[in-house]
Amino acid sequence: MNSQDLENINVTSFAAMPTPEELHAKLPLSEQAAAVVDAGREQLKQILDRRDSRLIVVVGPCSIHDPVAGIDYARRLKALQEEVKSSMLLVMRVYFEKPRTTTGWKGYINDPYMDDSFQVDIGMEKARQFLLDICELGLPTATEALDPISPQYLGDLIAWTAIGARTTESQTHREMSSGLSTPVGFKNGTDGDISIAINAILSASHPHSFLGLNGQGKVSVVRTRGNQYGHVVLRGGDGRPNYDTVSVAMAEQALKKAQLPANIIVDCSHANSFKKPELQPLVMADVINQIVNGNRALVGVMIESNIVAGNQKIPADLTQLTYGCSVTDACVDWGTTETMIREAHHRLINRSVKI
Repeated sequence: MNSQDLENINVTSFAAMPTPEELHAKLPLSEQAAAVVDAGREQLKQILDRRDSRLIVVVGPCSIHDPVAGIDYARRLKALQEEVKSSMLLVMRVYFEKPRTTTGWKGYINDPYMDDSFQVDIGMEKARQFLLDICELGLPTATEALDPISPQYLGDLIAWTAIGARTTESQTHREMSSGLSTPVGFKNGTDGDISIAINAILSASHPHSFLGLNGQGKVSVVRTRGNQYGHVVLRGGDGRPNYDTVSVAMAEQALKKAQLPANIIVDCSHANSFKKPELQPLVMADVINQIVNGNRALVGVMIESNIVAGNQKIPADLTQLTYGCSVTDACVDWGTTETMIREAHHRLINRSVKI
């Protein structure tokens, strides 16, 4: 018996990927895109440092599956950003990887053609091109870091990163976050436990050493300095919301006890809206009301939004897909999104910095 009899027993094949450097060379970062990413990150840091009193609004589709509709959405969001820029920083949600409870479509990178062909190399290239297009429109982008390898391919185009409820407790993701170049929002656990997110922030703020890939695609020991811009994202849990004043106050106390800045973002979807997208406006209105009434820990919101409301199953005939409608979690439509953001803007305008 040799190692071939013992290794990779359940692996059917290995397919080569281009290295991060090769993909960067094929789709280089333009000066315009670089300026948007840099400015977006700096503005996010200023908000988290209380040097900018605007509200962070991470808004966009639950996941990207159609780049044409995604660009359409981005153009609308860019126009809205110009309208509300004195009170809010709009960051487009661009999610390419979807964690699945059991099975299902794993996202644009893993399966760009939505046919279970899993052409990840093509998906990664298409994802990078899409991010370039969004940044060159002038919008900073946000994504969820699920695969620890993806940031080497896409990280130079991201302004804000989320670590999801299923991965906040993962040591791999805490280590990865310690080296990310963006502020990182850690969601509370799926059961609503905020201590998981707080422990993640503390862990990611420290230096780490771990195995990863370098730009040449070689397995390397990655050493990080720690990320000082971790913060909590309240998304509800165990079927219950946690954006109410009592839950927010308890989160503030827990952050203070851990000697962390009281920076809290509320995810208006997931358990906070009982997974009913039509309730997202009520969640956001409540958060804005808390801010207007003096809360200074609430620094942002997340909204799952698309051109068309709701969601749809992926049909065998992809030509039957409804344009601009989510294939993962249900979203509010564009008209509702505009109303949510404009109403919040009008309430926040008197307490915002001038741009």
